[in-house]
Amino acid sequence: MPFTLKKIKAIKDKKLSLFLLQDLKINHRNAQRYASRGRIFDESMTAIKPGDLIPDEYIYMAVFEGVSRGLRPILEFEEFAIFDKPTHLMVHPISKNTEYSLLDEIRFHFGENANLIHRIDAETSGLVIVGKNKKSEKILKDMFEEKKYYKSYLALVDGKLEKEVVIDSKLEKEGKNIGVRMKAGDTGKESCTTIKPMIYNEEKNITLVEALPVTGRQHQIRVHLYSIGHRIVGDPIYGIHDDIAEEYLNKTLSKDRRFNETGSSRLWLHANYLEFTFKGITYKIKSKNNEIIKELNS
Repeated sequence: MPFTLKKIKAIKDKKLSLFLLQDLKINHRNAQRYASRGRIFDESMTAIKPGDLIPDEYIYMAVFEGVSRGLRPILEFEEFAIFDKPTHLMVHPISKNTEYSLLDEIRFHFGENANLIHRIDAETSGLVIVGKNKKSEKILKDMFEEKKYYKSYLALVDGKLEKEVVIDSKLEKEGKNIGVRMKAGDTGKESCTTIKPMIYNEEKNITLVEALPVTGRQHQIRVHLYSIGHRIVGDPIYGIHDDIAEEYLNKTLSKDRRFNETGSSRLWLHANYLEFTFKGITYKIKSKNNEIIKELNS
């Protein structure tokens, strides 16, 4: 489990914020985060606020401690690292009950100050950048905000795509039954993706494409491809009936039913390439995961 409840000898009647800073030597940012998010408790398991006096001899802290299941970074540098995330793995826990996520591996390998620079969907596999300290995290995250990365994805899509296409359509919430579903159109946030066909499998009637997102909107590649009639193979949200999407989101969709309805047990979208310049050095990183090629040719 990522969150561990730690019992800590405290100083009764001392202000919690001062105890965290002075006695536990926790920096101000982390101390504020622990307390404001209700992760510190007295002996009756009542949350203590930063300005409260510690009422007991002991306090309890819910601390995120990363555990490893054998996933290691494919590249590691002084200030950042690169993971090649498998499919069906969330990058970040969505609640205290999340048993395992990529953040577990990040904190296990690099400590509590390491963090994700960007996110990809749980079912999207591929490259993820990790900042190993707060300083590098800020620089690398700012670079994402300023679009200073070149990113390339591979996807398997339904049908035959013959020519390169630039999809320049806005994205917004669909506003219907499936709350997370987006739609492409004339209103919403500016979005642009270039799609390049690579290999067509006539027997399966699927095309391997390279997707180059200029912007980074929610579900952007998935929505843009679906909007031109080339849904990503295995997508459990776009191009299928609402009841299937609801079952998927509620985690009640069986593997067999999903395979029959979507064509696969996973979403065939892979973050394949990253290029960026950090502190004067240009990094060009390509995934060595070839599962998508195997699926195309199987």
